[in-house]
Amino acid sequence: MAANSVIRFLKKLKPYNIQKGFRYLRHFGLKEFLVRLSERMEPEEVPYGPWYEQHRAKPEELERQRKQSLVWQRKGALFLRSCSGRSDGDGAASDFSGDVQECLFSIVVPVFRTPEKFLCEMIDSVRNQSFPFWELCIANADPEDRTVAEVLERYSREDPRIRVKNLQENKGISENTNAALEMARGEFVGFLDHDDLLAPDALYEMAARLEKDGGIDVFYTDEDKVTTDLSEHFQPHLKPDFNPDLLRSNNYICHFFVVRREIARKLGGFRPEFNGAQDYDFIFRCTEQAGTIVHIPRILYHWRVHSASTADNPASKMYAYEAGKRAIEGNLERTGTKGEVTLRQDYGFYDVRYPVQGEPLVSILIPNRDQSETLLQCVRSVLDRSTWKKFEILIIENNSQRQETFDCYRELERDERIRVITYPGKTFNYSAINNFGVREARGEYLLFLNNDIEVITPDWIGQMLGNCQRPEVGIVGAKLYYPDDTIQHAGIIIGIGGIAGHAFLGLDRARSGYLHKASLQMDYSAVTAACMMMKAEVFRKINGFEEKLSVAFNDVDLCLRTVQQGYLVVYDPHVEMYHYESKSRGAEDSEEKIRRFQQEIEFMRTRWTRLLKEGDPNYNPNLTLSKWNYSLRGQKN
Repeated sequence: MAANSVIRFLKKLKPYNIQKGFRYLRHFGLKEFLVRLSERMEPEEVPYGPWYEQHRAKPEELERQRKQSLVWQRKGALFLRSCSGRSDGDGAASDFSGDVQECLFSIVVPVFRTPEKFLCEMIDSVRNQSFPFWELCIANADPEDRTVAEVLERYSREDPRIRVKNLQENKGISENTNAALEMARGEFVGFLDHDDLLAPDALYEMAARLEKDGGIDVFYTDEDKVTTDLSEHFQPHLKPDFNPDLLRSNNYICHFFVVRREIARKLGGFRPEFNGAQDYDFIFRCTEQAGTIVHIPRILYHWRVHSASTADNPASKMYAYEAGKRAIEGNLERTGTKGEVTLRQDYGFYDVRYPVQGEPLVSILIPNRDQSETLLQCVRSVLDRSTWKKFEILIIENNSQRQETFDCYRELERDERIRVITYPGKTFNYSAINNFGVREARGEYLLFLNNDIEVITPDWIGQMLGNCQRPEVGIVGAKLYYPDDTIQHAGIIIGIGGIAGHAFLGLDRARSGYLHKASLQMDYSAVTAACMMMKAEVFRKINGFEEKLSVAFNDVDLCLRTVQQGYLVVYDPHVEMYHYESKSRGAEDSEEKIRRFQQEIEFMRTRWTRLLKEGDPNYNPNLTLSKWNYSLRGQKN
C-alpha cells in the first residue's frame, strides 16, 4: 500500500479517526504504520461484541450472587471489617445503616471536573454490584464545580456506602487518590477511574475466591474498552496469571487492581513523582510485597474511551511513558536486579536488558546425524556472528553414515572450542542424546541448539545469559523464524493442539501479534529446545530430559518440571534465529511413528493431567486452543 493509498484510506474515515491515523503515521513512519494498519484491519475471527454479550453476567446470575453474598454474611464465611460506629473526621457521609453494616471492599476514586454523565455512570456501576459489602470513597479535587458537588451530595444521601471528601485543592492524580485511600475502611482496596465502569459481578468474583482462600493479597481482572456512549465494547485485554517479565514489558495488569488495604497503607499509597504511571509504580510495589496474587480471567472493568483519554490517544501523555520507565527501574533496584530499561516505539511498552555478570562458560550442545552442510552453516554462524566468545561447542554425533559428515567433524575440531562426542545409542532419542552431551559439558550454562539453526542476533548468547543468570530464571528461549520470515517459535502454550503448541506460528516477522506479545519479553510455561539456554545446576537438579519422550514434547516437559521447581521460563524476543525446519516436518506417516507419537501424547496427558485440565497460567482461558494467534475462544472451543 503506497503513501497516497494510505492517505485516501484515512480520508474515508470519520474526522476523529483521521486525526488518530495521521498521529500514528507520523510516529511510526510509513512502513511500520502499514504493518500496524494491516493488523488493525484484520476481521475478528470471533467478533468481540457478541462474545462479550454471551459471557457477561446475566440478571439471573447476578441475583444468585446477591443471595449467595447474604448467605456468606450469615455464616461468617467471609471476613467483613466492621465499618459502623467509626469516623475519620473528614466530613464524609454518615456511617452505614440498615442491614449493611460491613464492608470488605473499599473502592477509591479521585474526581476532578468529571462530566456529569460519566460520573453518574461510574457510581451506578459500583451501586449495581451483586456483592453488597463495599464502600465507595470519593475524593473531589474541585468542590467549586457545583455540578459534580451536587451529584456527589445526592448519591451520598441516597446510599450511606458512598462517602465523599472535598479537597482544598487539586494536588494531582497521586495525592488525590491517596486522599481517597485514607478514607478506606475495607479489608481490600480497589482503584477505579472517575470515568470508567465496573462490571456488576466484579466484587463478587473476588469475594468468591476469598471464601475459598483467605490468604489472597492482590487481585486483578481482565478488561476492555467501551465507547463514550457505552454502545460498543471492544479491544478486550485478556491477561495471563501473574507474569513478572511481562509486567516489566508493559503494565498489563492495569485495571481492575485490588490490594489489601494493609499493604497499600504500608507502601504509602501512590507517589506523585510517578504521575502518569502512578498505577504502574504502585502495582510493582504491591506485587513485590504480596504473597498470593490472583488473576480473575473475566472482563470486569470497562475503560471508557473519549478524545482526552489515554486509552484512545496514547501520545497525549508522553510524560507517562517516561514515568513508566522509572517505575520499572524502581522495581529492578528494589529487587536487587541490574537491568537497563528502554522505551519501545509502541507507547507504553518497554525493553529490559539484563547485563551479564562475570564471564561464565556456556556449553552449546548440537545433536547431529549426517546433514554436514546444515551443521556447518549452523556452527559457522555461531563462530562468525557471536559477540560472546567464552563458549564451547559439543557436537553430539548420532549414528551418521556419510563420510563427508566425519570429514566435516575433523574440519570443525580444528577450533579448540569445538568437540565431537559420540552418543553410544543405536536409535534416535533426542532426550538421551542431550543428556549424554550434558555429562560431557563443562559450562555453568547449557545452550541446546538444533543443527538447523542460523544465528541472526550477534549478541544472542550474552542476551540469553543475562536473563538466565537471574536467580529466579531457569530457562531462556528465543524467537525463531522460518526461512520465509514467518514465526516458527515465540513461546509455547500448553493445551494448544491437545498438548502444547507454538504461539504466533506462521505470523509475519514484521508483525507483533496480540498486544505486541510476539515481540515482548515475557514468561511462558515452555519454550522450544531448538534454541534454549538453561542453568546447568537446574538441569541436573531435575535429572535432565525425560528419556521416555524420545522425540516429541521433551522440551515442554523439561520446562514444566523447571517451573514446578519455582523457576521462570523466559521468552526473549530479542534473540532471533532462523530455524530451517520444514513446515511439513514431523508428519507421522509410518505405523511406528504414529504409535510412538501417541505414546508420548499419553505420557504427557498422564504426567500433566492437572495442568492440561486447569489451563496454562501464562495464557488466558478465554483464548482459543485450536489456533496459535491469541484469538477468542468460540462456543465450540
